Parts: sequence; C-alpha cells; structure tokens
Amino acid sequence: MKSSERPLILVTNDDGIFAPGIRVLVEEMMAFGQVLVVAPDKPQSAMGHAITIHNFLRLRKVDFMDGVEAYSSTGTPVDCVKLAVYHLIKGRPALLVSGINHGSNLSINILYSGTMSAAVEGALEGIPSIGFSLMEYGIDASFEHTREVVRRVTRNVLGNGLKKGVCLNVNMPAASTGPIKGIRVCRQSLGSWEDAVETRMDPSGHAYHWLKGDFKSTDAGEDTDVWATSHGYASVVPVQFDMTDHGQLAAIKAWDHAL
Repeated sequence: MKSSERPLILVTNDDGIFAPGIRVLVEEMMAFGQVLVVAPDKPQSAMGHAITIHNFLRLRKVDFMDGVEAYSSTGTPVDCVKLAVYHLIKGRPALLVSGINHGSNLSINILYSGTMSAAVEGALEGIPSIGFSLMEYGIDASFEHTREVVRRVTRNVLGNGLKKGVCLNVNMPAASTGPIKGIRVCRQSLGSWEDAVETRMDPSGHAYHWLKGDFKSTDAGEDTDVWATSHGYASVVPVQFDMTDHGQLAAIKAWDHAL
C-alpha cells in the first residue's frame, strides 16, 4: 500500500469481488478516504467466521476501479481481512466496511453471515467496522437507494468512533418497498430457522441433500431490526463478539457443588 494522508478504508464482502453491491460501497467510500479492496474471488455467503487453515491462500491484483487498489482472494471474508491487515497493510485501516450484501442479515442471521463475520473480525482487530446488507435477493436488485444510508452511517462512525469490540450491522429495505424512511438504531430481533433437508437423486442414482428452511421472527418488539426494516427503515444494530451471558454467571457458579 502507498502512504496517503487520507484515512485508509478497507472494503470486503462475501458475494465476491465482482458483485454489484461492493462497487456501490467502494464508490461511496472514495469520498471518505483511500480505498483498499480485498474480497473473495467467488461467492462466500453463509461462511460465517470460517478461516482457511488446511489449504493455501492466493491473492491476485485485479483491475477494479480507477484510483482503487484491489485484490481477489481464494479465501473466506475473514481470510480477506487477515490478509489485508497482516500482509498488505501491515497495520490497521481507519475503517473496515463489508458489503453491500445481496440479501438481509437480520436477527440471528449474523451468525451465518460472511458479510458480518468480516465486520466482526475487524472489530476483533480493533478496527471500527460496519457490515451493510440489502434486503433483496433478485439478480437485478438496485443498490442506488442505499447510498445515503451508507454515507450517513460511515460519516458518523468516522466522526464518533465505535467502542472497542463493537461493530455495526446495517440492513436496508429493498427499493421495491419504496423510499427508505430513515435510520433506526435497534436491538437484534429474536428469531430462528425452521430447517429442512430435501433429499434428491443425481443422474447416477446416488442420493444428495439440499438444506433449506424459513426464517421465523419470534419477537414482537418495535425496537428490533426486523420491525424497523419491515416498516421501511434502515436498521443499525451494535454487535459485540463477547457472547458471555453475564447475567447468568452467578447462577451457573452456584452449580459448583453439584459439578
């Protein structure tokens, strides 16, 4: 990386370096600083916080956009963050942004999301980090209406910072639902997946299996990400990687004589 007086912003995603969402995100980040892109060379959705430890990783410099240094990686989104921090930059950028994901990352879906895992990895490294997602899966999805939300959230994070160990999960409604009404800071909604396994037969007569399911929100609160996005707002949820249930520590410690 060449030195610059402008803040360095690392951009990654899980849909792959040539996905439309990352181009919109890079265009918006160029107004805030020097941009470095390190993203997977192919889709890596639902990879969660996976890292590559049983195979080698390759980086390839790609022609991405004028004024932007960009690399594709054979690894996961989290691999991309590690390669950027420990190999390309050899330091910490001023900001990490991940996305714009093609599909929502509401509620518990952040546990599966490669987009959000990249942001969480950034937080683990002490980097202010944001994951952006669009609630639209269609191949012709429009990202244009998300630009103002991206700008506003980014401006605030660069101006105010984030507590160490915290990143932001931002979800934005699809353009088909109408103009975004505003931005709501929310808590993560409670929910779960009703999973199913569909078994099929390949042409050789061997069985294979296809995972599928439906997400069900079990939270009627009006302060959640699910409520906000279903009512036309972009949601912003502060996310931490400390998964300790501190409220249960005393209760579990009381088990000591029984264990």
